[in-house]
Amino acid sequence: MASQLIKIESTPDLVDQVYRSLLDAISGGSLAPGSRITQEEVAEQLAVSRQPVLLALRLLKKDGFVLDAPGRGLLVAPLDGVWLGQVYQIRCALDTLAARLAAQAHAVLDPELIRLGRLATRSQDVQAMMAADAAFHNAIYAASGNPLIAQSAQLHWQHIRRAMGAVLQVANMRESIWDEHAAIAQAIAAGDAERAESLSRQHGEDASRNLARLLASAQPAPTSASQTLSPTP
Repeated sequence: MASQLIKIESTPDLVDQVYRSLLDAISGGSLAPGSRITQEEVAEQLAVSRQPVLLALRLLKKDGFVLDAPGRGLLVAPLDGVWLGQVYQIRCALDTLAARLAAQAHAVLDPELIRLGRLATRSQDVQAMMAADAAFHNAIYAASGNPLIAQSAQLHWQHIRRAMGAVLQVANMRESIWDEHAAIAQAIAAGDAERAESLSRQHGEDASRNLARLLASAQPAPTSASQTLSPTP
């Protein structure tokens, strides 16, 4: 059986690093919708061979983050407001269920999650803000006691992350997100399942509306991958 397999020339870890580097640039907004990406530019900027870049770009295309460009190369896909709205509907349902279950268990979330989230907000680092947001929601999923919630949420996480990156680029929305998180955590700790569920639902619906409002405005000017990437470690 093993003799029938084709040798893999690039290590999966390197492909994953290239994939994540490009996805970070797309999610963080430094590679805006419509930005052109070429295999050669990415390989040069990340100081890697073209093979892992090719495989990473194929994965990004399969996952819907890039599209074929006219002529040569690829383009960062536009943010599809209708589809992302549907994704947010699913996430909102999962988040409200997780918040209710966590409150029924009187779970106490680590206060460091809120503190670090506020620090990330003040740092102006969009990647750090997204990581802090993910850590908070994952903590609620874990506290719910139902592992299927986190597994289901993970299916569309990268697209949520990209949408979140667009929202977090607007400064006046950042601090309010952590005020909402703190209120949800308090309701969960108090065992108030109704309030935890209501606050979580409102949080998700507000995020969806904020994204829709941003997408209705002008998109940022496209950039080139050569302006946004740094070599992999």
